[in-house]
Parts: sequence; C-alpha cells; structure tokens
Amino acid sequence: MNDYKDIWVFAEQRNGKLMNVAIEILGEARKLADKKGVNVGAVLIGHNVENLSKDLISFGADIVYVVDNPLLSNYTTEGYAKAVSQLANKYKPEVILYGATFIGRDLAPRIASKLKTGLTADCTGLDIDENGLLLQTRPAFGGNLMATIKCPDKRPQMSTVRPGVMKKAVRDDTRDGKVIKFDADINESDIRTKILSIVKEAKNVVNLEEADIIVSGGRGVGGPDGFNIIKELADVLGGVVGASRATVDAGWITSDHQVGQTGKTVRPKLYIACGISGAIQHLAGMSNSGTIVAINKNPDAPIFKIADYGIVGDLFKVIPVLIEEIKKLK
Repeated sequence: MNDYKDIWVFAEQRNGKLMNVAIEILGEARKLADKKGVNVGAVLIGHNVENLSKDLISFGADIVYVVDNPLLSNYTTEGYAKAVSQLANKYKPEVILYGATFIGRDLAPRIASKLKTGLTADCTGLDIDENGLLLQTRPAFGGNLMATIKCPDKRPQMSTVRPGVMKKAVRDDTRDGKVIKFDADINESDIRTKILSIVKEAKNVVNLEEADIIVSGGRGVGGPDGFNIIKELADVLGGVVGASRATVDAGWITSDHQVGQTGKTVRPKLYIACGISGAIQHLAGMSNSGTIVAINKNPDAPIFKIADYGIVGDLFKVIPVLIEEIKKLK
C-alpha cells in the first residue's frame, strides 16, 4: 500500500480541447492532494495533444503524463483502458478520478477491472478521512439516500465524478510542472473497434452544467404545455430550461433538462425555480447556484428556505409580469 501515492485526474479531451469536467476535477484533486501532501497528476491521452499539458499545469497539475499515439487519436475503450492501466501499474497512483461523462463511465469500469480495484460511480462529493482514505459520496436508492463509500483494501481508489458538481480550478499561469511522456505498448490488434467516421448529430441537447441562467419548472407547471412559459422566461433572460425529476418522470419534458441528485448538478449565476416545492433531491443539484429565486403558491414550500428571493404566487400570473418587466429593462 505504501508504494501508492499521488492523486490522478483523467484529463478528458475531445478534438484537442479539454473538457470542462477535467478542469473541475483538477480543482478538487488539488484540494485533496494538498490535504494529503502529495502531487496531482493529469493523464492526457490522444494524438498531438501534448500542447494541452501547459493548460493542465496551470489548472493545478504537478505532473502531466502524456500518452501520444496515432492509434489513440479517437477514443476507444480498449486502447485508452490499456494505456491508463499500463501507466497506473508503473507509477502507482493512490487515487484516479474521472469525469462521469459518456467516455468516463465507459472507461473507468474497464480500468478498475484490469487493476482489480474498486470504483465508485457518479460521485457528488469527495474528501479525505483521518486515515487518509478517499471518501466518495454519491446518491443511492434512487437519490433518496447519500452513501459515502471507502475502498480500504485495494489501490488505486477510483471514482467517476458528476460534471458540474465541483468548482472549476482557477487558472494560474505562473505554476510550474513536469511533463512525462509515456510510450504505451499498444498495437492495432489491441483495438477491436474501428471508427470509420464520426457524424455529429444535429440534436438540441440542453447543456445545463455550463449555463449561467437556468429557469426550472416543477409539478406546479401542471403539464407539458406549462413549460412554454418557462421557456419564454428562459429565452428573455438568455438562459436555458431546467426541470424537476417529477416532471421528467411524468413525461412532460426530456431527461436532459433534469436537475437534481439523479439528474444534473448545476451552479449557474441565477437559478429560478418555478412551481418546484424543493425536495432534498432537487436541492442537492442546485443549492450552490449564485442567486436562487423561487416562485411557488405554497408559502411553506421548502424551496423558500434556500432561496435568496421568494415570490409567493401563481407562476402563471407571476412569470408574465416578470417577462414584461425584463423586456422593458432590455
């Protein structure tokens, strides 16, 4: 166990651009590493991506492990899993953190299997206990319970972290770091999936995690048509539409709008909750917002306890007035 040290972050990149979740996890890894007095390592995999090393160091990495190989220019489970596993076996990190993205959720379990260690998926909180173990907190039982999980007997300890949960690392271009180039033993025969072409689908999926303004609707909108006025307010503010789990489960709006423990965790500058009572599962996904405005007919709704501004009233009467006043100001 004593051979393992340092906290690593899988620095996910696509088309030569770092994903926001990598910067978020770097910020958290920096805090954990400072607590333990160890280094932060960033694992950068791809082809012609070494130029991103400087960014990773600026965002908190002490060491960047670069695996550059033409066979890794596009993500494949086999290629990336073999590269990270070889790296981990050589340098022995104590912790590896991944973003809970499509790639991270696919890659991390494969690496956990190769390294014969545990993995906690979709974490919303990380900490270090008095014995130096990683505390990994995630929703359980459909979001009705928060479980904190440890991995005391195997190394590395591994987690995927939900995008939007952690605060982005602050860039510091004065930081120094080390770049280690690692020549992974990967052959074409190792990669059984061949990508012939990449077609980007023209699908309008809402990006809640990066939105500065979110207007969310709950049961109080009454049905699918109730989201029309929510969208109108979001549009006039230059924001996006969010939703509670109840409305998604009812089929009123698609799941990519869902905010909460079992949806997306967000921290916009402005969050307007319309007809949302404020169940603990929803609050866990948006309570770190800069300013929270709640509109609800029930003056005793739990949402008012965390709101900076509360409006007790019928959202179908309140929101049109808000829209009109905002349009006048604009």
